[in-house]
Amino acid sequence: MFSADDHRHMARALELAERGLYTTTPNPRVGCVIVNGGQVVGEGWHEKAGLPHAEVNALAAAGSRSRGATVYVALEPCAHQGRTGPCAEALVKAGVARVVAAMRDPNPLVSGNGLEQVERAGIEIGVGLMEEQARELNIGFVSRMRRGRPWVRLKVAASLDGKTALNNGKSQWITGEAARRDGHHWRARACAILTGAGTVRDDDPRLTVREVQTSRQPLRVVVDSKLEIPITAKLLEGGGVLVAAAREDNSKIAALRARGVEVIVMPNSAGKVELGELFQELARRGLNEVHVEAGSRLNGSLLQEGQVDELVVYLAPSLIGDAAHGMFHLPELTELAGRRQLRILDTRMIGPDIRVMARFV
Repeated sequence: MFSADDHRHMARALELAERGLYTTTPNPRVGCVIVNGGQVVGEGWHEKAGLPHAEVNALAAAGSRSRGATVYVALEPCAHQGRTGPCAEALVKAGVARVVAAMRDPNPLVSGNGLEQVERAGIEIGVGLMEEQARELNIGFVSRMRRGRPWVRLKVAASLDGKTALNNGKSQWITGEAARRDGHHWRARACAILTGAGTVRDDDPRLTVREVQTSRQPLRVVVDSKLEIPITAKLLEGGGVLVAAAREDNSKIAALRARGVEVIVMPNSAGKVELGELFQELARRGLNEVHVEAGSRLNGSLLQEGQVDELVVYLAPSLIGDAAHGMFHLPELTELAGRRQLRILDTRMIGPDIRVMARFV
């Protein structure tokens, strides 16, 4: 169904889409290539929410050469009026002959409608070319649209014996500079960075993106059941902070709000933050990917409640010992049948450290 040239041009569309990796949220990352007579006559990608979509940018570059052309796009053209006009309509008006989409749009406002509108105009369509790669690029957007929650990626830096901090809480630095720079890439592509009050108290992190050039900083979310976060915490500087609590404390909430912090209270029956509800709220706010950097207790709670989709684990070539803190605080198992199975996606060296990426099966 699809030729070698089709694959080559779609690969380029996905490459263009990746240029919006840090900037398109809450929108998907989309690239577009227009080919006429075997020649690329226009390229474009969606750069930022509110700006023209990939197809519009590519059509502008192609001009009149788009008539009779084939359009390769990483996601089904939109068919609804949002902050920008519908791309399906723009493609029809441009007189293109064929549209190849890597995948259907999971957004119910679009799904199938864009391709149907194009096909009704007599334009040949193809869908599913390099779909897996396109889905990976927009895995958070797909998760939010289909599951009503963001894609949650949990990052851990540990010694080879699985320890993240000394017994006294000191953890800087277990892994090397290259691993820390790589970790900022995952921060930068996320819509939010989530941590716990214990990490804020013990490490006083800023949790900002510093090692990757980006035009925006992710929202910083603190799970703080008892509202124990210090008012002087570095993380509270510069705005863009949401604290999720499990109890009302009017004086502490007022103090946090005075520093520009938003506080929401969502307790569960155990007096902790209702994590599932928190992620649903983040999805309602248009957040596609959440990057977790927390301590073993919050990590364990997230895992036990099934809120983690993916692990990014950096392992340093060192040993710290049994008394140190582990990666995940989880209940004891008495049978191996109770273990949670993972599928390793990627293993590579990052400087002197090993990075392992895994997903639950």
